[in-house]
Amino acid sequence: MATDRVILHVDMDAFFAAIEQLDNPALRGKPLIVAPDRPRGVVTTASYEARPYGCRSAQPVAVAKRLCPDLVIVPIRSERYREVSGQLFDLLQEFSPLVQPLSVDEAFLDMTGCEGLFGTPREMGMLIRKRIRETLSLTASVGVAPNMFLAKLASDFRKPDGLTVIEPGREADFLRDLPIARLWGVGPRTEEHLLRLGIRTVGQLANMSPEKVKNTLGEEGEHLWLLSRGIDDRPVTPDREAKSISHEVTFETDIPDPDEVRAVLLREVELVAARLRRAGLKTGSVTVKIRFGSFRTITRSRQMEPASNTTNEIWHTARELFDLWVSQSFQPVRLIGAAATRLATHSGQMPLFADPDRKRQQRLDIAADAVAQRFGKKAIRRGRTLP
Repeated sequence: MATDRVILHVDMDAFFAAIEQLDNPALRGKPLIVAPDRPRGVVTTASYEARPYGCRSAQPVAVAKRLCPDLVIVPIRSERYREVSGQLFDLLQEFSPLVQPLSVDEAFLDMTGCEGLFGTPREMGMLIRKRIRETLSLTASVGVAPNMFLAKLASDFRKPDGLTVIEPGREADFLRDLPIARLWGVGPRTEEHLLRLGIRTVGQLANMSPEKVKNTLGEEGEHLWLLSRGIDDRPVTPDREAKSISHEVTFETDIPDPDEVRAVLLREVELVAARLRRAGLKTGSVTVKIRFGSFRTITRSRQMEPASNTTNEIWHTARELFDLWVSQSFQPVRLIGAAATRLATHSGQMPLFADPDRKRQQRLDIAADAVAQRFGKKAIRRGRTLP
């Protein structure tokens, strides 16, 4: 097993219920379930306030109501959940192009080699939780480990709003005393069979010989034995190509100075361009997103010909879009962001007769990326983005 991988599992806390409490402050602190409004409905999500009563997902609504007489039942709003899920995955893509969704509210990220950008594995987990809290006003639990199996187990260890890091070499310590049912692939029948054999913990299975486990459980046994020892070499595999790369920032108070907002927009463009280059992509369209204190949001887009991933060219387009809006109807800004769309693969080479200035800009970007990779994103910044 490669022990230098850094895999994160991000799992939102009571996602649907938390969105309902976010959108309706009157529901905060109250036990609620999200469920279809019909007699034989089943609970989709139970808020953490409802769980001490025994309410849980996949439970009949009638049972949940008996367990908690003061239970609030909120109908499902699938479109709203998809909207927030999209925002979540856009945010996760800011940290790594290798994001594998498991559902609308959880995903794996491979952040191997990102220490220069985001710090230690623990700092990566802390930063992602912080960004989710600041951007979505929701909480997530994060597990960090050398592989997917351990990262997913870790994310469930300190819910809600928790962070658990399993360091390479400490896999056995983490797994040893866990119930055998915590292994992926151990369903009720397999668990019953193992319990009859006296195997109650993951550590007990790990101490058996692989041959004995295989003889006991068949072909599935070898896989379970590897997991019991913390071995899982599966790669994080995104199941869809990124359709956009974006960065945005929300200010604590509305910013009335267009020059200050413009400087922040430049920083967002730098981050977008750097992510494009990391992913080997270029953009054919740039979008600027602006939100006001009233939460009214506008977007302005413009195509780029030819497509590019150089910071200067993307900034030129974004700045023109922003300045055009400023000249027409500037208002104090609560959020500013930049997005790259119409993504295409970048060969990494400039055309033979490319403009010399464009070649110079590409070399500058490569040098800046190298500095950021080694010393962190704040090690090199354009003068206009400095505070």
